[in-house]
Amino acid sequence: METALPNHRPILAHRPTLDAIVAATLSVGAALLPATGAQAQEHWPQKPVTIVVPFPAGGMTDLLARRIARDMQAECKQPFVVDNRAGASGQIGTEIVARANPDGYTLLVSATHQVINPAVRPKLPYNASKDFTPIALLATTPNVLVVNNNVPVSNLQEFLAYASKQKDGLSFGSSSIGGATHMSGELLRLMTNTPLTHIPYKGAAPALSDLLGGQIPALFHDVMTMAPYVKDGKVKAIGVTSAKRSEALPNVPTIAEQGVPGYEATTWIGFYGPANLPKPLVERLNRDAVKSMNTAQSKANLAQSGTTPGTLNPEQFGAFVQAELVKWKRVATEAKVKVD
Repeated sequence: METALPNHRPILAHRPTLDAIVAATLSVGAALLPATGAQAQEHWPQKPVTIVVPFPAGGMTDLLARRIARDMQAECKQPFVVDNRAGASGQIGTEIVARANPDGYTLLVSATHQVINPAVRPKLPYNASKDFTPIALLATTPNVLVVNNNVPVSNLQEFLAYASKQKDGLSFGSSSIGGATHMSGELLRLMTNTPLTHIPYKGAAPALSDLLGGQIPALFHDVMTMAPYVKDGKVKAIGVTSAKRSEALPNVPTIAEQGVPGYEATTWIGFYGPANLPKPLVERLNRDAVKSMNTAQSKANLAQSGTTPGTLNPEQFGAFVQAELVKWKRVATEAKVKVD
């Protein structure tokens, strides 16, 4: 493991880690459930359940929503319908759930946008901290920093040194402003005081095309997409953004282990209900969702894309969400990232 970089700035040193959240909440005993809550849990669902996905069909968020919908439908003997309500970087579908009755019939599966949007979009039509009940962490997947083959670096410290020597710093691309990949780069810039300049693209495909063509030197992108390019030698992987190495790229070290301790910026997908969802129902939904994500088949499918299934209980997931809201608010403020 490399020693910390001399100019490392631990702006998030006091943010609780996911492991710390798990350890803390495991010590909390389960409260006794009121009879009315237990009865509500026992009789739910009595009609179809809608799972809103605030993104188009076909992406990872949509696929995981459909997986738990399929398994819950089989378990509950009621239809579970996935409703894709895309638009405004996830705001449209998310607001639908924020305004829904907390009866368990309108739920939300969303990605890291749920905690980044409040940091970069000041005019959201909902309060991400108060208008939702966290149910379960479905899965996490790391991003990866890659460079085109013309950039003369092979590890993170070489990358940071090379960037610092450029007259105007070094550019990196991502699929959008204020997305998880963009913020991965901003976090690295802040924690290392390295001159990195973001180049936003309208989608991942043009960003990747420019990286391969040499128009941009670096890119933050998801491991699932980049692993084949790395293995084929078309790009060089500098580091993954998760706390642990990715099974999809086991030989690529994390950014944290290369001299930036505490660095972590994963993409993750969560399961939510409206605020004030009854605790017995939350616990049942969590149990069913975690079970669905951790079957042998689900684990095998997720492993192919370097994705890890979630195992947190509702209290642990709620603490994780709040920590992520605080983290990305601080990063967005210091990096001056704002989307009007």
